[in-house]
Amino acid sequence: MDLADLTPALLLRQTILGLSRNDQLRDAIERAPISRDVVHRFVGGVSAQDVLRVASELVDTHRSATIDYLGEDTVDPAMATSTRDAYVELLRVLSEAGLTHDGTVEVSLKLSALGQALGRDGNTIALENARVICQAAANAGTTVTLDMEDHTTTDKTLWVLHELRQDWPWVGAVLQSYLYRTEQDCRDLAGAGSRVRLCKGTYKEPESVAFQSKADVDLSYVRCLKILLEGEGYPMVATHDPRLVEITSVLAEKARRDPDTFEFQMLLGIRPEEQLRLAATGARMRVYVPYGDEWYGYLMRRMAERPANLGFFLRGLATKG
Repeated sequence: MDLADLTPALLLRQTILGLSRNDQLRDAIERAPISRDVVHRFVGGVSAQDVLRVASELVDTHRSATIDYLGEDTVDPAMATSTRDAYVELLRVLSEAGLTHDGTVEVSLKLSALGQALGRDGNTIALENARVICQAAANAGTTVTLDMEDHTTTDKTLWVLHELRQDWPWVGAVLQSYLYRTEQDCRDLAGAGSRVRLCKGTYKEPESVAFQSKADVDLSYVRCLKILLEGEGYPMVATHDPRLVEITSVLAEKARRDPDTFEFQMLLGIRPEEQLRLAATGARMRVYVPYGDEWYGYLMRRMAERPANLGFFLRGLATKG
């Protein structure tokens, strides 16, 4: 893409994504006294007990949660095993607290954190680790959703999804509307019982595989949303865009969808008042809650996805640091 083709918003997004790989900036932010307070808005803490408190607060306000143990692109088999074990322990803690009944609080997995990048056998390693987590989730009475990462892993992730659904048909998928292929993927995954989270996508993708303008991504989102709502599955509508929330309500009504046959999803710390408003209307509202030590890359992607959040973060550093 030529520099002249970059809009200010796209240029800012790409700059922020670049900062996500800047170790010096990460060190500076981690040392800043206010960082932990500011990050707390977007991250559920670093331990299972931290995120348990956050999940309990969400449930008390008629919201559900999906919890992501942060970390990705693991190239160490021991780290992949450690991540698997962290999820098993998390599910035990949540179950003992009574939060997992009927999927009230579930977990989201990134396969790259479970070993997908470990060479030729990586996808098999990730699958086996995911199997352990799915069994732990089944024992706890809840569900699992496989997060989607960059486009180079889409086919591998969908293969793992297919394998896991042989034993646990409730395993959820994530599809990203900025990819050209996603409309067809939505058609393929819109069958009965299929849980599909539709999001716009946060990774920097080439023009050869993904829409580059916000308008095109939004239009694709609506097309994909229509396919899912008219299908027989369970759509999970991940958006903070007020326009898309309203469009979802209109399309759901046209598709004669009952409120308990789909849900809205938003990120922890973003539009909390809207989350509460939707929950109060009787809509299902699930909050994506990340936790763990590896919060920096996640936070930077959230800034890139919605650059207005960058202002909030920097103001916090400037006024309280």
